[in-house]
Amino acid sequence: MNEFKKEILIGLLFIAGIWSFISGQFIVSTILFATAAIYSNIATRTQLKN
Repeated sequence: MNEFKKEILIGLLFIAGIWSFISGQFIVSTILFATAAIYSNIATRTQLKN
């Protein structure tokens, strides 16, 4: 997966988390925010190793 696709995925997870939070689905939004944060951290570490 190239960098652009990773950024799109992280952005979509973040936007979905915000939308879930606004609509009152706090558990779903927490999971989406955590997934976005973890995946962003993994993507950054992978980029630094290369």
